[in-house]
Amino acid sequence: MNQKSLTVRWLYLAAGVIALLFAGIIYGWSILKAPLAADFGWTADQLALNFTLTMCFFCLGGMAGGVLAKRIGVRLSLILAGVLSCLGFFLTARLDGGSVVMLYVSYGLLAGLGIGIAYNVIISTVNAWFPDKKGTCSGALMMGFGASALVVGNTVSALMEHPAVGWRAAFTGLGVVLGVILLAAGLLLRLPPAGLELPKPERKAGAASEDFEARDYTPGEMVRRFTFWRAFVCIVFLAAVGNTVISFARDLSISVGAEAGLATTLVGVLSVCNGLGRIATGAIFDRLGRRKTMLLANVVAIAAAGVTLLSVLIGSVPLCVAGLCVTGFSYGSCPTISSAFVSAFYGSKHFPMNFSIMNFNLMGASLLATVSSMLLTSAGSYVAPFALLLVLSAVALVLNFSVKKP
Repeated sequence: MNQKSLTVRWLYLAAGVIALLFAGIIYGWSILKAPLAADFGWTADQLALNFTLTMCFFCLGGMAGGVLAKRIGVRLSLILAGVLSCLGFFLTARLDGGSVVMLYVSYGLLAGLGIGIAYNVIISTVNAWFPDKKGTCSGALMMGFGASALVVGNTVSALMEHPAVGWRAAFTGLGVVLGVILLAAGLLLRLPPAGLELPKPERKAGAASEDFEARDYTPGEMVRRFTFWRAFVCIVFLAAVGNTVISFARDLSISVGAEAGLATTLVGVLSVCNGLGRIATGAIFDRLGRRKTMLLANVVAIAAAGVTLLSVLIGSVPLCVAGLCVTGFSYGSCPTISSAFVSAFYGSKHFPMNFSIMNFNLMGASLLATVSSMLLTSAGSYVAPFALLLVLSAVALVLNFSVKKP
């Protein structure tokens, strides 16, 4: 590999992180939904359903991105993603409150689909340049995506509250900026040219060896492997912990006695830990290997659900802060593991489609988050949803131990 190619791949990684930093605003829903609830009177359940639908279309967009990148190329795929995302936020800014269904179409379908396409195409394209650093590359990209709620979300929140701007102008501006960023990414990013020799993975001291022959699996071959579904369900259960807490982090903090200002800050802290968890998990993956990294992430998820449940039971703000931090780190590990796991187990040739299939774990996690919200509503307490999450993360550990060969 020549020095120019070695330099340009880091440029692509930086561009990918910046693009995903803006695209990750999809996770800032707990911030963006506030003016919609205030102006239109939409209920918490209606707004929670929008987040679930957004995640569903995000997953479908990821699958579409895998197909589009292969058929029309990276550039046109990202331009399409930018148009859909921009249109989604633009139409959301023009809602009149007449029907919540229009929110589901604009934000859920259009923005979710566009960001899903961008997510898959960017990650697949940039990852192709880093066969020697699968975990580190995935972690950096996921960190950008996860940190969006803090960096971009807080900026948008300040604009929404500014009397000279308001939420409609903030949504419109966000859509335009996101569209321009994805357009720029489309013009810059490209796959490694055929015949280019990239650095090979190096075995490091302490890295766990996997006793299987590495090869490229087609999507059909991958989904016929029972091991894939064990890993898939395991990650669904792990991601459900973070997905659930993200949807009501602020209200949870207030329920244990935190002041409103601190509760809002803790949403940002959760986002920071989410981003740190993504990049740290990537580095750990490259250092310790797939098996130890997945087991470690599982233990962290159990701790996250357990500590947060305890904070609810005794009404402790410090424990709630600790629980949110651990939850953020736990949730951040899930997308990094998904990306690095698919690449390590099933190869790079069919990675875009294989990754998009694995990415459907977000849909399962979102559905479990909706179930948890229903438990919260029916029981009137956070104990029931966190008890469920603790059980699911324990079941995930059992599945985790069985994931050994493709």
